[in-house]
Amino acid sequence: MYKLLPSKILNLHSKPAPATGIGLFRLLYGLVALQEIIFLLYFNHLIFDPIPYLDVEFPMIPFFLCLWGVIAAFIVVGYRYQFAVICNYIFWIIFVNFTPMQRDFDGGFDIFMIGAGFFLLFMPGNRAFAIDSLRYKLSTPFTHYSTYPKPTVSTLAYYLPVAICLGLLYFDSAIHKMFAEHWRNGLGSWLPTTQPYYVSAIDMSPLLNNELLVKTVGYIILVFQFTFLFFFSDSRLRIVYLFIGIGLHLGITLSFNIYPFGMGMLTFYTLLIPFSWWRCIGELITSKQPALTVFYDQQCPLCNRTVLTLNHFDIFKRIDFKSAQGYASAYPALASLNNETLLTDLYALDSNNRIYSGIDTYIQIFAKMYYLLPVSLIMRLPGIYHYAANKYRTIADSRARISCSSECRVTAKLSDNSLYHRIFEQFATRSPKLFSLRVAKILIALLFLQLNSTIHYGLIYRFKLDTKHNVIGTAFAQASNSLLMISQSFLGITPHALYLHDHFVGYDHILAITYIDQNNVERWLPFVNDQGRLLAPNWGRVHSMWANIAVTPNIDHKRLQKFIMKVTAFWGQEIGLNLDQTLFLIKVKKINAPSYWVYDQLHKNFSSPWSNIGIVKWNHGTVIFDLPDNINEL
Repeated sequence: MYKLLPSKILNLHSKPAPATGIGLFRLLYGLVALQEIIFLLYFNHLIFDPIPYLDVEFPMIPFFLCLWGVIAAFIVVGYRYQFAVICNYIFWIIFVNFTPMQRDFDGGFDIFMIGAGFFLLFMPGNRAFAIDSLRYKLSTPFTHYSTYPKPTVSTLAYYLPVAICLGLLYFDSAIHKMFAEHWRNGLGSWLPTTQPYYVSAIDMSPLLNNELLVKTVGYIILVFQFTFLFFFSDSRLRIVYLFIGIGLHLGITLSFNIYPFGMGMLTFYTLLIPFSWWRCIGELITSKQPALTVFYDQQCPLCNRTVLTLNHFDIFKRIDFKSAQGYASAYPALASLNNETLLTDLYALDSNNRIYSGIDTYIQIFAKMYYLLPVSLIMRLPGIYHYAANKYRTIADSRARISCSSECRVTAKLSDNSLYHRIFEQFATRSPKLFSLRVAKILIALLFLQLNSTIHYGLIYRFKLDTKHNVIGTAFAQASNSLLMISQSFLGITPHALYLHDHFVGYDHILAITYIDQNNVERWLPFVNDQGRLLAPNWGRVHSMWANIAVTPNIDHKRLQKFIMKVTAFWGQEIGLNLDQTLFLIKVKKINAPSYWVYDQLHKNFSSPWSNIGIVKWNHGTVIFDLPDNINEL
């Protein structure tokens, strides 16, 4: 196997693939990260303040979140890619390890994003849908865009992240699932979707009430996760895994309120799309004939950069840019214009031989690009049109022109300093055997770290093996813990034992919070509603805080009081309550989490009655609890 792995790596590395999938993966990853940063900004007082709004321990958190948001936006548009992904990776590690995000507001999503961010460091994410690729072209403005070949990357850049971030994750998750009775009964996807805390606003009951369907889906997931790592690269099965995986994570996104995890996983499936599909999609959306031909001054640096920029954003390739010096004479419609006139403006010719010039050319360009039609319409408005025309005229009349005898032959370009270029292109070209051996060793090390996590949590932790009275066992457990800390913090390798049997056993009661308003009317705090569902936007990591840490089969009073304090302080301030004059009621209701199929279990849990079990009061920043000691026995 040791010899087979390097040869397989070399084989994959030697096969070129379109850069489209990786560019789209980078863009979607950036969007998922950006929405999560916006979420953190919205809930920053709940998550980061010891007492929301009343005791602000980290006043600079919003500033650093905004800074992180700028970095995520850079990733989305592909601007200064290597710098952006390095900063993003550091931000994830710092926020997860040095704030309450991981301890109190985690759900596996942060660790997953760290792992994906780590692989982005070494991926060529700046070669498609990226501003960096435009910057590269603008470094030699007199090179026509048609001379640039379509960007390609190594096939290995697609397979490695999928194998590690999806393959190992699925296999580890499947092993843990075998210890859960409801998963063995084919109800792995059914049980969580019958629990009020976990479901989204979409009622999936018509599907949940079909026993054969939910069991079929449950067993398909098990087979899918056990086999993905070994067969996803098979061209005959790739499409099968693609559609099952998309269906699985789209289902998680729509049916559960942990949508960030579902969206994060979905981004990886852009790497699983067959390469031929990208070529077919490109041919399908690309215009066969240009809708507009634009003539520009080839001796004008500004004109050349404008052409490169407009062409970069012309997704459907509906605009054809030609040199006025070399091609204008071939069009009879332009015969009435002499060369001097053509060089004073940006002229365009549409398919009906209508001539446009100046700002009208830009209006037509934006209109013919389709998705920029709103910009074209805005530019036509009175006032805006005249202002834009005057600005255009000022710039056009003051632009510089050069002689192409020397400057047009400039070939200097931006250097590619990305880690992908240094490792997968320069180093791999110089020493292909050494490259394949080192990559193979790294993969074996990652596999070892994943096995350590699986064995530690799947055997030692799950079966509570006693290592305290065994010197070798103690040393092994300590070494395993040290490796786990490193692999989880920097590589995102963590156990994926989510929503298993030990999570739901005894999960037979849930809590909610109401308050008495000024008219002595009891109202629900905008957190958990009368059905027991967590309301938007209290999803994602806020859901994890309440449903996985505060309220569990064995409720810890200190943790419960801590999070009741946080929720009442945060939402009390958000909806304008005077905390000192508001009485909060803690309510409980019975639910059921069976490991066997029950018809309409979701609505049975929804309709279960609530009862009051305690009250919470605030007094000048101090919270007073009156809760029973036997909540677990109610």
